[in-house]
Amino acid sequence: MALSFCGNDENASSYSVDDGMLNNGCFVDALNLVPHVFLLFITFPILFIGWGSQSSKVQIHHNTWLHFPGHNLRWILTFSLLFVHVCEFAEGIVSNKMMDTNHLHLFMPAFMGFVAATTSVVYYHNIETSNFPKLLLVLFIYWVLAFITKSIKLWKFVEYKVGLQQLRFCITALLVILYGLLMAVEVNVIRIRKYVFFANPQKVKPPEDLQDLGVRFLQPFVNLLSKATYWWMNPLIIGAHKRPIELKKIGKLPIAMRALTNYLRLKDAYEDQKTAENPDRAPSIWRSMYRAFGRPILLSSTFRYLADLLGFAGPLCISGIVRNLTLEGGGATQDKIRETYFGVHFMLSTELLQNTSVLAVLLFLALVLQRTFLQASYYVTIETGINLRGALLAMIYNKILRLSTSNMSMGEMTLGQINNLVAIETNQLMWFLFLCPNLWAMPVQIVMGVILLYYLLGWSALIGASVIVLLAPVQYLIATKLADTQKSTLEHSTDRLKKTTEILKGIKLLKLYAWENIFCGSVEETRGKELTSLKTFAFYTSMSIFMNAAIPIAAVLVTFVMHHIITKSSPSPSEAFAALALFNILVTPLFLLSTVVRFAVKALVSVQKLGEFLQSDEIGDDSWRNGDMSVPSEAAKKHPGATKAINRKQPLRYQMDNYEQPSRRQMRPSETEDVAVKVSNGCFTWGSNLSTLSDINIRIPTGQLTMIVGQVGCGKSSLLLAMLGEMQTITGRVHWSKLPDCETLLHQGTFSCSEAEEEAHGHTMSKNRYSVAYATQKSWLLNATVEENITFGSPFNKQRYKAVIDACSLQLDIDLLPFGDQTEIGERGINLSGGQRQRICVARALYQNTNIVFLDDPFSALDIHLSDHLMQEGILKFLQDDKRTVVLVTHKLQYLIHADWIIAMKGGSVLREGTLKDIQTHDVELYDHWKTLMNRQDQELEKDIEQDSQTTLERKTLRRAFYSREAKNQMDDEDEEEEEEEEDDDNLSMTTNRRSKVPWKVCWCYMSSGGFFMVFLMVSSKLLKHSVIVAIDYWLAMWSSKSNQTIVAGPNGTCQVQEIHRNATFPGTSDYEVQYHSCRFLKAQTSTPLDFGPPVCVQDSLYLTVFIILCAAGITLCLITSLTVEFLGLSAATNLHHNLLNKIIHAPLRFFDVTPLGQILNRFSADTNIIDQHIPPTLESLTRSTLLCLSAIGVISRITPSFVIALVPLAVAFYFIQKYFRVASKDLQDLDDSTQLPLLCHFSETAEGLTTIRAFRHEARFKQRMLELTDTNNTAYLFLSAANRWLEVRTDYLGAVIVLAAAGTSIWGLHCGEPSGGLVGLALTYALTVTNYLNWVVRNLADLEVQMAAVKKVNSFLSTESENYEGSMDSSQVPENWPQDGGIKIQDLCVRYDPMLKPVLKHVNAYVQPGQKVGICGRTGSGKSSLSLAFFNMVDIFEGKIVIDGIDICKLPLQTLRSRLSIILQDPVLFSGSIRFNLDPERTCNDERLWEALEIAQLKNMVQALPGGLDAVVTEGGENFSVGQRQLFCLARAFVRKSSILIMDEATASIDMATENILQKVVMTAFADRTVVTIAHRVHTILTADLVIVMKRGNILEYDKPETLLEQEDGMFASFVKADM
Repeated sequence: MALSFCGNDENASSYSVDDGMLNNGCFVDALNLVPHVFLLFITFPILFIGWGSQSSKVQIHHNTWLHFPGHNLRWILTFSLLFVHVCEFAEGIVSNKMMDTNHLHLFMPAFMGFVAATTSVVYYHNIETSNFPKLLLVLFIYWVLAFITKSIKLWKFVEYKVGLQQLRFCITALLVILYGLLMAVEVNVIRIRKYVFFANPQKVKPPEDLQDLGVRFLQPFVNLLSKATYWWMNPLIIGAHKRPIELKKIGKLPIAMRALTNYLRLKDAYEDQKTAENPDRAPSIWRSMYRAFGRPILLSSTFRYLADLLGFAGPLCISGIVRNLTLEGGGATQDKIRETYFGVHFMLSTELLQNTSVLAVLLFLALVLQRTFLQASYYVTIETGINLRGALLAMIYNKILRLSTSNMSMGEMTLGQINNLVAIETNQLMWFLFLCPNLWAMPVQIVMGVILLYYLLGWSALIGASVIVLLAPVQYLIATKLADTQKSTLEHSTDRLKKTTEILKGIKLLKLYAWENIFCGSVEETRGKELTSLKTFAFYTSMSIFMNAAIPIAAVLVTFVMHHIITKSSPSPSEAFAALALFNILVTPLFLLSTVVRFAVKALVSVQKLGEFLQSDEIGDDSWRNGDMSVPSEAAKKHPGATKAINRKQPLRYQMDNYEQPSRRQMRPSETEDVAVKVSNGCFTWGSNLSTLSDINIRIPTGQLTMIVGQVGCGKSSLLLAMLGEMQTITGRVHWSKLPDCETLLHQGTFSCSEAEEEAHGHTMSKNRYSVAYATQKSWLLNATVEENITFGSPFNKQRYKAVIDACSLQLDIDLLPFGDQTEIGERGINLSGGQRQRICVARALYQNTNIVFLDDPFSALDIHLSDHLMQEGILKFLQDDKRTVVLVTHKLQYLIHADWIIAMKGGSVLREGTLKDIQTHDVELYDHWKTLMNRQDQELEKDIEQDSQTTLERKTLRRAFYSREAKNQMDDEDEEEEEEEEDDDNLSMTTNRRSKVPWKVCWCYMSSGGFFMVFLMVSSKLLKHSVIVAIDYWLAMWSSKSNQTIVAGPNGTCQVQEIHRNATFPGTSDYEVQYHSCRFLKAQTSTPLDFGPPVCVQDSLYLTVFIILCAAGITLCLITSLTVEFLGLSAATNLHHNLLNKIIHAPLRFFDVTPLGQILNRFSADTNIIDQHIPPTLESLTRSTLLCLSAIGVISRITPSFVIALVPLAVAFYFIQKYFRVASKDLQDLDDSTQLPLLCHFSETAEGLTTIRAFRHEARFKQRMLELTDTNNTAYLFLSAANRWLEVRTDYLGAVIVLAAAGTSIWGLHCGEPSGGLVGLALTYALTVTNYLNWVVRNLADLEVQMAAVKKVNSFLSTESENYEGSMDSSQVPENWPQDGGIKIQDLCVRYDPMLKPVLKHVNAYVQPGQKVGICGRTGSGKSSLSLAFFNMVDIFEGKIVIDGIDICKLPLQTLRSRLSIILQDPVLFSGSIRFNLDPERTCNDERLWEALEIAQLKNMVQALPGGLDAVVTEGGENFSVGQRQLFCLARAFVRKSSILIMDEATASIDMATENILQKVVMTAFADRTVVTIAHRVHTILTADLVIVMKRGNILEYDKPETLLEQEDGMFASFVKADM
């Protein structure tokens, strides 16, 4: 067959130009080739040369750095151009087939045009990246030429009356328009960039972001194709396979996405709403959000509408393909009308959509476009959501820094609420934003869907759709129920976590008192409640899943049954399958609608909470700190005498003194220079208008040491906070002195000016008062290294740093830490003890270079030795040398001699103020009282021992923790990943392999903890359900095809028999069942070839009944599967948590020394939560989507076996996509999680340390840190969502290719006579579902992998060994009242903490007679505390024994042993609950016994005063009592348990002297007849003992009566006592 450009038909004068050149169609087509050839001719060399020299060019780090004007428009137009060229080419090929010989000119120009258009865009991209606009001239010329040649062609068409009904005319017109537009774009580039015909071309710099090499998020800067397909993510995602993605790799955010940028946008929108008319009106957050982020949401919604409309192309194309195939198959090809102009055939426009191949390609393109738009819409909303979250976090943080302290302390704003705002409310709003385009896109989608259904199937479709619509409210109901149960689950789990945390914090006490089972029981009880709501949750979730799966089946069933009833016939295949596809589309929006509405409701609540928070009280303005008054003047002018009424309790003499002094002082202006802070007539409150501090008139002298003393709870700390402006001022003022030159002026201003002048003064001075170095009583640490905690943002000065560390004696502690002062401490870091934390806080205050230092009881958690050292080196030497003003709150009266100025407080007001001399002369009573206390304290300064005690204990704990950490590194599952990588570094492939494997072992472990029966049930029901669903669709295909053929055949019976024959002769396509049916119908029909009535009806009713039965079975199975998965998950969660709790509570004490508390808590919080709520739905979704995809592919391959050939490359592509994605996704997910934690911690840290941050004036630094943390987290989240888009775009395109392959193979197969029309419809409908579910397979797989890590972590704890609770004796053999005498015999005792560690006690022998009082003392690490633990069998006794009243304690069951002894620990531990519960959790004692114990402990009066008495509330950790009171409660607890042996482990460390004296006496009297073993902190406490044991390095050094030991002058004990005196 000859090929010639113009064809060589015999009669046509193809090459004649008699009527003029341009009137020859072939010549015009040849003319159209010229521009394309021209472009290819010129650009190819340039491209090759350019690409060759690319390497030599200095490359900007992104080759995407710059866009020419009209960039996006150009890409869109080029793509449209390519599409039109494809159409032109197809039309040319079809027309060519109609001709006698081949006419190349019909399709050749189209092909060349396609190549040229592709080249143009590649060329443009290269010019753009190399920023060489002059070369764009080539493209400009090309567009002009192409435009001219196409216009000539169009003009000729019009001349020859070719109109719109001819396809070629439409295509040519479209091309003219596109070329014209592209020409305009090119002209625009010339106009703006002035690169040609202009003298000075415009110089362009790349955007700021791209000049910064740190910005790695390129989505805003790449070209349109890369934007749509996330091509720029490839290196990141594929690279993740070689080495994990780290924070460095994902870099910084572009400026437009940073939290600060967005915060300013939102804040402006928020502030703009505050009008001058009503400044109090709360601005609407919704409106601010809309103003700041409205535009991207509109853009996203536009994308969403486009995607939804394109989504309907699927069902329509399927309908068209099946209808046309059936027609072609039925031989109904009518002769096409042939239209010729220019001697060639012109195809009609309508013919295009009747061609099945064209429809298949259109379906493919529509799918690709629809998916691209959908992903674009998702991306835009997610980016906006992240921006909004960043802005909200910054807003909340700024507000936190300004919150008034009374808000926090009065409980109006708890830390919990703030954490919720940060963790929950902002995320709710972000999620709402993600889902919000759905709100307006879904109704449109639903309406369109229903219209199309009506068009296909008439009324029956509307009835079917109404099923979906009617069930939507049910879904909404389920969704709201789900939300409610989730809330109650959350409450229970918070409750459970609180209890678990308390148990873990007080685990030592619980074990010593043998209470672990009681507390374990209470946790189990809460867990029971939590599980009940989880059961409800599981039920509703499974209902929701069931509805989702069953609704489409029900709708299809109703539709076809109604259709049968109304029309008395079955639907044609084209209608049936288009309807199926439409129902699949419709279910999604209806299912999602309930979720979206729920999120909208949640968002409303969140916005309301946010609004309330942003409107809550703020701390007063800073003006008073600068000396201008913020207090109303009349309050200040009140005569001092006016407050006399308040102070009736004090003798008048004090008051007189009090008022005389300040009034005298006011007369001497010169003195102000010596006053750093001055409070006059102060009355301060913590809110609630009850004054906490009343009538305060004090001054703090500059450069001197002021001490504030007084009893527990008399308002010493409040006074400091009042001076810092944290309290609400009722009357009076606080005055901070300024720089010396303005002091006198200020002084006059403060006392004599009117308000207005003071305001003016305030403004003339620098607004900033000095920052104050402030160390709180409750130490507050940052999650940072030790060094960062001490320098606290100040520049590092080595000398100063060293001096501070020595003053606070921190060097030893630092040496113990694994990385020295670079070790992370704080919430997530290593848990330091109270004393260590406090010393770090003091060190921070010393290190800061501020004029004023406030120290709030820095000695409370320190022992005497350290306190002395700190006082001498730190306060007297370091601070005083610098001439800094120091205010010190303390209980240690022996330091009063060092004070330059003393303020004594009592009951919220100042009792005395002056030097020690003043007080000695004026107030003898007070001085004497102090003196007696001081003597007591002086006796105790026994340095050595003292030091030994607490500090060493703390250091020991630390040392133990690290030592063991090295030994038990394998336990630390957190480090597992890193370890694996180190091992295999040499062998990279191994690492990768390990990283991309699904943890099957863990999955199996999870399943087996759910129970084998449930697993079996789940697997079998899932498989059955999917088989039934396939059967339903298959049956529908058979039904629609059969009836169709019977009816189509018309009166010609033979044709119909042939049709059925065809189905029977290709058994490859049908199941046995179907074959059997075909044969039966064949018989039925051949017997009555011309009589159509009965067989059709018989056939239809049979089909109908089977169809109904199958649908019913499908719906039932949906219910069963959804229930089994959820309840499998529930039983697994129940078992895992139960085992975990029991393992951990019964683990030996050593385990808690080794394992950080945070890590254990994580297992109970995050990991348990994942196991409870996240794994079951993921598992369900994964199995469902996998089975759907597999069944779909199975069905297609069964119908058209040739599809398998196309499947192979697709499967390979899919394998690689999922392999790369899973690894990258896991890394990014980890990054997201690991960056979220510091952010949340930073918020809670800030809220806890507000007073410190504000005193130091470090707000700006903390804000900066918060913005950095937010940006880091947002970067990780953005990359994660971009990676998800990357995956979805790729799997969606794969899905589209699958549809194309299925359509192609079916069409091709049909020409060879393979499947029937119905089966083609089935294949295509199934292929469409694959596109929806492919990406879910991968994403669920990735999620499951991440979530299974939780199971793995929990499992790693389940292998912990428990303590041996049994003992060799039965508890029944132990006498009821053992130990009744309390005699203790220690024989050759050797003790160690762990088999891997050295012994801490070596061969100790001792004998304590019943009723003796024994004191044990010794230096650091001498083994005193270890001995006390040995009595309770808490440590490993590997040699020797302890015998109490004749029974070896190692043989006793632990429960019995520990419940019969009492101990008082050094750290007071209280649990939340009532006082009664704290004293007696077992509920064994009556009230008298409890009151008696409280009386002994000096607490009776205080408890009686509390509301509820014994049932008064104790908050978490006993925070509502002072440390001293907590210690007293612990004493009372020991008194309640009337055991004959009491062990006191440094029990009086945190009690003031007076109380301690009373206690010593009480213990001596109340325990007169019992054995008391005291581990001494202060030697004087054991001077009265019957027996003293002095220990050294795990051995007993001296052992005798104290009197005897004192006589040995060179003895250790004697030296201790001497050192003290």
